[in-house]
Amino acid sequence: MTLTAVYLPVPEGFVAFVEELPGANTQGKTLDEARENLSEAVELVLEANRGLAAKAIGSQTVVREPLVVPSP
Repeated sequence: MTLTAVYLPVPEGFVAFVEELPGANTQGKTLDEARENLSEAVELVLEANRGLAAKAIGSQTVVREPLVVPSP
């Protein structure tokens, strides 16, 4: 699966977000800075979601496995 990064030019630089991942958004003075910041934002959102999942699961026994989503 490939995610879609969107970069919107604004007077201060660029606002950036990922279409498929709510919460992954940021900004940067340049397009390169916005790209770097968005990559970090995605990592932070995934890390936070893993933490929330771990808290919700608690000490329950679960099955974890990789999930590959085919591109549309």
